[in-house]
Amino acid sequence: MAKRPLEDAEEVELTSRAALRDWLAANHARDRGVWLVSYKKAAGDRYLPMGEIVRECLCWGWVDSLSRGKDDLRSMVWIAPRKPGSNWSKINKDHVAALEAEESMQPPGRAVIDRAKADGTWTALDEVEAGVVPRDLEAALTARPGTRAVWDGYPRSVTRAALEQLLNARTPATREKRIRAIVEAAEAGERPFQWRKG
Repeated sequence: MAKRPLEDAEEVELTSRAALRDWLAANHARDRGVWLVSYKKAAGDRYLPMGEIVRECLCWGWVDSLSRGKDDLRSMVWIAPRKPGSNWSKINKDHVAALEAEESMQPPGRAVIDRAKADGTWTALDEVEAGVVPRDLEAALTARPGTRAVWDGYPRSVTRAALEQLLNARTPATREKRIRAIVEAAEAGERPFQWRKG
């Protein structure tokens, strides 16, 4: 049986934000990430909250992604250098503003932000997060009676995810296909891009 992606990747166990800061100071220039192993909340002073992991990673130009259980006492999260072309969410930009205010940002983190501002990924999600419906999707919903009302009734998390799918379409054909999927889901009274068993 084939191994799952990242199954054989390096693990680093840390028990404080200061230890994570020291590790990132020494390792931020790596090409590949690691599984950060940390204790769960019940472990008391060995517990490293997820919010602190996220913020410290941002300081150094890194980002968190997948998380998994490790054992009864520990969990792990994949942390890695932020890739070029990775769009920035409002929550991470808000973290950066707070980190700048407390003078925690480090030069490698600022360099990643400068790159994002230069290539447009710093603001790419602004309209998605504001719920702005692009013209082509608006036209497709308007053309099918009742679908705009269904769209407007979706939870914000659903519309945001659908709009991000459109934003990330690499070709016009893919974008058209995704718009069609959104409209067809609305016609069926379903949420777009939802995983279905079987």
